[in-house]
Amino acid sequence: MTHAPDFWTPQDVADRFKEASRTLRRLPSVHVRGYFNAWPTIIRTAREVLDGEVMPMRLGPPSAEAISRMEETIQWIFFLTDEDDRRLIWLRASGVPWRPICWQLGICRTNAHNKWKAALLTVATCLNYPRNGGRNA
Repeated sequence: MTHAPDFWTPQDVADRFKEASRTLRRLPSVHVRGYFNAWPTIIRTAREVLDGEVMPMRLGPPSAEAISRMEETIQWIFFLTDEDDRRLIWLRASGVPWRPICWQLGICRTNAHNKWKAALLTVATCLNYPRNGGRNA
């Protein structure tokens, strides 16, 4: 999603939150400056490489536009007053399955899905009709 639509739908909001979650994961990790490693690089055998943990594939750092959209999207979470709704939106955007979300929030799947749809609708409504009475342009 590269531009903002004229009229936000809950699906547009969900897509933007997914994009923000992916962008946040692609940001480089933070390291403390001034420290370095003097140990030599470990050369592993093929067997050790196969037995090791699978490292996530990095696609490179996100673009400046993607970071700007992510920062804007993260601010949308404050349209929601209930902390559980905020957590639900972000967990779904991060790709967490429904079952762990239901366990964490202590609600059934149907209720979780309905709360998720209502929270997306709330954000979309706030984006479409700001408090000043005008439309988002």
